[in-house]
Amino acid sequence: MMRFTLETGLRRANVTHLEWEQVDLARQTAWIHPDQAKAGKPIPVPLSDNAVAILQRWEGINEKYVFVFEDKPVVQTATKTWRTACASVGLKNFRWHDLRHTWASWHAQDGTPLNVLQELGGWESSEMVRRYAHLSTVHLADYVNRRQALSDVSVTVNKKGLSISA
Repeated sequence: MMRFTLETGLRRANVTHLEWEQVDLARQTAWIHPDQAKAGKPIPVPLSDNAVAILQRWEGINEKYVFVFEDKPVVQTATKTWRTACASVGLKNFRWHDLRHTWASWHAQDGTPLNVLQELGGWESSEMVRRYAHLSTVHLADYVNRRQALSDVSVTVNKKGLSISA
């Protein structure tokens, strides 16, 4: 479930309550119904190859729910097993929701356009997406070399101060 969350950015409840009727492996898509979404709007979820592979491993285990424990839907993720796993890799105070933040941060760092990230994450406003956008400079890279005026300028620092010559 953790890997699936890192692949999709879905909220905990959307993952733990995901039903097979919401998944189309052939089309590599899933969807979250409006009554399951925080913003009250449906969320289309395109599935990466990795997300599909994860789902395929769970296929056939339970007729209704994707992720189950002892044939029942998972309801609790903050378990002793979770805390032990986090501690074993040095994570302190790591919450399940932090996986969603990680997913969004990775997308921002990889240059996913903010409007696309907003739609993928099912956020109502672009302000939420901007929390992750500061992690990326990809959108700025094309602009840093546009200002070439200083390329022929010589700057030296001496006892008298700064000396600039063209």
